[in-house]
Amino acid sequence: MSDPNEYAATFAMIDIDGDGLISASELQQLMEKLGAEVREEFAVHAVSVIDTDGDGLISLAELTAYLRQPGEGPNAGPDEEPA
Repeated sequence: MSDPNEYAATFAMIDIDGDGLISASELQQLMEKLGAEVREEFAVHAVSVIDTDGDGLISLAELTAYLRQPGEGPNAGPDEEPA
């Protein structure tokens, strides 16, 4: 995903209440819909990894910045292979 509009569409699907922010609860609900049992603590931690302003929520700008980081997000590859 390199088009910012693609990030916005994905963000909107996760932002259940439409307030422009993703909470740990919304992330947890998404994961459960995908069939993963996720503890609240995991969802809170996952949000904290992406949340750069410390408000406990993920904005579209924070999600986009996270996904565009080399070695992070869905484009992350395995660590360097042993020689």
